[in-house]
Amino acid sequence: MHNVEKRLRNQLQQNSKVKIIDSTRWSIPIHSVEVEYKPVKRSKMDILMKMMLISFQKAEIERAEQLSELLLVEQLFVEDLINIMKRTGLIEKKGKLFVLTDKGFQQLENGVFEEEQEQEKQVVLYSICHHAFLNGEIKPAMDGEAELATYRFVEEGYLDKELSFEEGKIIDALHNDAPDTTEGDVQIVISEIQSTTDLYIDDIPCFEFIVYNKEEDVLYARVWNTLIEKWDEKLEHELEEKERMAWREKYLS
Repeated sequence: MHNVEKRLRNQLQQNSKVKIIDSTRWSIPIHSVEVEYKPVKRSKMDILMKMMLISFQKAEIERAEQLSELLLVEQLFVEDLINIMKRTGLIEKKGKLFVLTDKGFQQLENGVFEEEQEQEKQVVLYSICHHAFLNGEIKPAMDGEAELATYRFVEEGYLDKELSFEEGKIIDALHNDAPDTTEGDVQIVISEIQSTTDLYIDDIPCFEFIVYNKEEDVLYARVWNTLIEKWDEKLEHELEEKERMAWREKYLS
């Protein structure tokens, strides 16, 4: 931890107008949350599928053989696509005729074919100090990390707090934490969150510096968050909002 703090001090002191007047270390709790979700493969609808859906919409089609003759397409291709469209809920049989479902109408109108994939799991990281999911990676513990105090403005009773999340925020976190899932005209998107499980909490070290700019006569905080590996504006703003007046009295009076 000493080497990290030394590097950060050197970085801050490159500005000759500022002076570090105090520093400390503490940790913030980060929840590892396992999310089970259903992904959907979304792709531009091909011409044959469009033609078949339009045919089901406008003509009375009972068998693949009819459609094969109508479109002059190999019957095997038509049968395969019919099976796919039935399985994905784009068409159904009403009496003897194939008809489009509401889903089929919608996808035909949008020109986009969506196919549900197998359920998947992914772990994302949530910070109660930020009330947000963070991008980062839990790293091996540093020397002295176990002795760090918890951030002084963490919510009281945070260890027993039951987490709940808006689905949209979970989906954004999954997308932000995953590699690019777009390839050509095919895109993998998340359609539905099945469950979230709070697995465990890790204490993530942060380095706090109180800095004074003599030229501007201003005190401010810099906080290095080792999870996201950058200066943490959210925590800096919170410290300044709650303690800046006390800093002036403590350090400058």
